[in-house]
Amino acid sequence: MAQPDDMLDDEDYPAYTMGRAAEIIGCSQDFLRRLGDAKLINPQRSSGGHRRYSRYQLRLAARAREMCDQGTDIASACRIIILEDQLEEALRRNERHRQS
Repeated sequence: MAQPDDMLDDEDYPAYTMGRAAEIIGCSQDFLRRLGDAKLINPQRSSGGHRRYSRYQLRLAARAREMCDQGTDIASACRIIILEDQLEEALRRNERHRQS
């Protein structure tokens, strides 16, 4: 079983409550819910049903907030970020394929 320190180093470990995540990002909890509705992030749920966010999800949410602050609507911001993420993953796979 993973040790607590190992889990906190994991980018995908859901360490942050919704309230703390909103505080870190500088947004409302409703904004985080809307990002979930737009399928940008899918927070895990605690045994009590509360949303829990990872550092990776916080980075995506911060990017979306930045874009929305600059005037991009939330649906467009989420779509752009999803496509950027997919492109980055495809480029990584391409590079691995070239190296093998």
